[in-house]
Amino acid sequence: MGLTVALTKGRLADKAIDLFVRAGVICPAMKETMGEAARRLIFSNEDAGLSFFMAKAPDVPTYVDYGAADVGIAGKDTLLEGGRHLYEVLDLKFGVCKMVVAGYEKTRDRLRYGNNLRVATKYPHIALDYFSRRKQQTVEIVKLNGSVELAPIIGLADVIVDIVESGVTLAENGLSVLEEITSLSARMVVNRASMKMRRSHVAELIKKLKHVLTLEDTLWNAGPK
Repeated sequence: MGLTVALTKGRLADKAIDLFVRAGVICPAMKETMGEAARRLIFSNEDAGLSFFMAKAPDVPTYVDYGAADVGIAGKDTLLEGGRHLYEVLDLKFGVCKMVVAGYEKTRDRLRYGNNLRVATKYPHIALDYFSRRKQQTVEIVKLNGSVELAPIIGLADVIVDIVESGVTLAENGLSVLEEITSLSARMVVNRASMKMRRSHVAELIKKLKHVLTLEDTLWNAGPK
């Protein structure tokens, strides 16, 4: 029996599929049928012993945790927020960004030393863990689903916890990165039972992907400086 792989819909899926193509796991022709707009739910490569399906980001760790998928590709932010008991086996080196605390510069000192801050975020578990466990600060978490940058501007929150890539959106709204929580990227995770029962299949997939990633790192480092 082969492996089932859950992919996060959107840009992470596109980049993951490209990686699988470069690793020889799926062929370029199959890639064309696996786009987000495709109506098929499951895509198989019988020669490689792999099946793929697309899921929304928060659902990927759930599918893997419950064994509906042996392997998942998800952002580190999704994994941290979900808190599932999975084996994280590979950093895929794409989808790179940071989880940060951001707000107005005038809030920096209060953020460093104060308590009872109100924090707006899409990631309440990450935010609470950062402030309570790592900083030993008491905060109130406000869960939002939309543009969290709005919260400090209208006075809903003192600071926000959010993902930042370039920082342009923050700057355009007069906000700054005040503290960095962690670096993020796409990760490969494995179901705990699958790691034991299908260890050879999992190891072979890891080997193929790691070979491509190592080769690309070598070529990048050897390039013109």
